[in-house]
Amino acid sequence: MPRLSDLSSLPLFGNSLLRWLIACALVLVVLFVLLGLRRALRGYYKRMQATAHTEVLEVPLQVLSGTTLLFFVVVALFVGAQALVMPAPAVSIATSAITIALFWQAGAWAVKATSVWLERKRRQNMATDRAAVGSLGIIGFILNVLIWGMVVLLTLDNLGVNITALVAGLGIGGIAVALAVQNVLGDLFASLSITLDRPFVIGDFLIVGDFLGSVEYIGIKSTRLRSLSGEQIVMANSDLLGSRVRNYGRMNERRVVFQTRLSYDTPIDQVERIPGMIREIIEAQADTRFDRSHFAIHGVTSLEFETVYYVLSPDYNRYMDIQQAINLRLHRTLAKLGVEFAYPTQKLLISALGSESGPGGPDGEDLRARPAA
Repeated sequence: MPRLSDLSSLPLFGNSLLRWLIACALVLVVLFVLLGLRRALRGYYKRMQATAHTEVLEVPLQVLSGTTLLFFVVVALFVGAQALVMPAPAVSIATSAITIALFWQAGAWAVKATSVWLERKRRQNMATDRAAVGSLGIIGFILNVLIWGMVVLLTLDNLGVNITALVAGLGIGGIAVALAVQNVLGDLFASLSITLDRPFVIGDFLIVGDFLGSVEYIGIKSTRLRSLSGEQIVMANSDLLGSRVRNYGRMNERRVVFQTRLSYDTPIDQVERIPGMIREIIEAQADTRFDRSHFAIHGVTSLEFETVYYVLSPDYNRYMDIQQAINLRLHRTLAKLGVEFAYPTQKLLISALGSESGPGGPDGEDLRARPAA
């Protein structure tokens, strides 16, 4: 083991006590100044954030105010080391340390700036472009991977590693990794497909097989739906794109078909008036477009009318409000006319036929029953 006398003979430890005191003082002063500067930036940023409008310097101040303490320590030590007489290897190590620290801090700044930008875009597009909101998470993930990948490569290059051979080796190893995580990669590429093709966006109401709900989040691996009963449904992106998806969020208008069944006792002149009356009721409602109303068929127990109209809104609650208003007004109108709705009935006709050979009653009558509608 090296003795203390040997260590003291090294050029770094050959500095005078005054130089060491100056170096320590520089470290403390630089660290104090940097921490004070960060505190001032954070205070200035909070005052800007409290205003209603967005300032030009608000984002840079938010990014810089997140500078790490470790970076300040490395910078302070590097500045303090300049007061010492150091050998060439120590100078090289110090230079590499400050360079690597700068790379990682720059990466942290870039990630923070990306996060702030994506969050602002998410808030701006939530009301106007919901498709963009679903793609922001994918974009953020890709940008973070690129940023940190670049930081790692620059760090290894600064440490003397041959990154060309490393990248080539990673390409070969990447094939094996891709085979091992092909399901994850399938979901990743499916998420990219959702981002680029936009078959649905956040807020759309989907029916996928037996599951239905509104899109709540589109991630790298899965998409989350919020069902009508309240629970969250998590579906893998690859499974989702491989299914038949019914997207009610893209519905511009809703086609409605409903039947009206009236009693066979309804007079024919009243029957002729029913389609026009239903048309007037529908056209009196807002957000509707009448299509047709006809006396369709003679049913088994009723006269059946078929009506078609469009609700000019995809909102299901709006459709139900309109249909309820139509039903109530139709019910009141038919009641005033004395027309009854049909309900399942069956009449039993009994005829007395004299027949010697046929089965008869107590006095020889032949009782035969046959149902009639």
